[in-house]
Amino acid sequence: MSHAKAMRDLLAGPGVIVAPGMYDAFTSLLIEQHGFKCAYLGGASISYTRIAQPDIGLTTLTEVAQVVSHIRERISIPFVVDADTGFGNALNTQRTVRLLERMGASGIQLEDQTYPKRCGHLAGKTLVSTAEMVGKIKAALDARQDANTVIVARTDAIAVDGIDKAMDRAVAYMNAGADVLFIEAPQTTEQMERLGKAFAGKIPLLANMVEGGKTPLKSAAELGALGFKLVIFPGTMVRVIAHAASRYLKALHEDGSTARVLDQMFDFAQVNGILGLNDIMAAGQKYDEKLAKAAE
Repeated sequence: MSHAKAMRDLLAGPGVIVAPGMYDAFTSLLIEQHGFKCAYLGGASISYTRIAQPDIGLTTLTEVAQVVSHIRERISIPFVVDADTGFGNALNTQRTVRLLERMGASGIQLEDQTYPKRCGHLAGKTLVSTAEMVGKIKAALDARQDANTVIVARTDAIAVDGIDKAMDRAVAYMNAGADVLFIEAPQTTEQMERLGKAFAGKIPLLANMVEGGKTPLKSAAELGALGFKLVIFPGTMVRVIAHAASRYLKALHEDGSTARVLDQMFDFAQVNGILGLNDIMAAGQKYDEKLAKAAE
């Protein structure tokens, strides 16, 4: 089964899908090893970790594609990739879809902001017309090589034009053939309930949980009860690791030692265990006996 088909099966199956956010191959491996069936690669996390910049449209398609390639090389579970606005018009969108699909994306998310875009939980966003976004969705559907590749259509219209206009756009994107709807940044539980009542059972709905963002934080079970099918935690991994790294650096700066934080880290052997060093070296012995010594 292809990873894209596995993604579709998850969307068609029972229950809520929880997709933790990752930003590189190592964090993707951790997600897979902890038993998650799906993951999410957000543009913000790539921007934070690759170029240490906020999510204001500074990353490129090439940078995103490289990260996708490294992740797909290491894990087998399906994952959705945030492709921002498609990095341009409908023709750019088609190139984006073809490239990310080749690199290993199981789902590709496109949004209706103008380019360059910005994080869905930042102010000052602007939108393309509904007609332009509908054209991008249709272009994306025509461009994919595997019909199982999931196209996620996101609208940022709540913050710009209000919930009514956002729902109008969502209907248009659903009718254009999108596989999943992502109505970004509802600001109240009442808005979330309204979205669930309007779309649940018609098309899978995606909920975006951003700690400190505009949307109320809820559990996967609560979101499922509201009608959401796919729940992403796109930037949590970065925030957790940044917090842990800050504790370590503070201790090292003050103590000149890592002794204070030894109980907050994996040691050398544990990290190599996560990476599967022994199995990799054992597999390589048939080609080079010297590889066996690396695992000793």
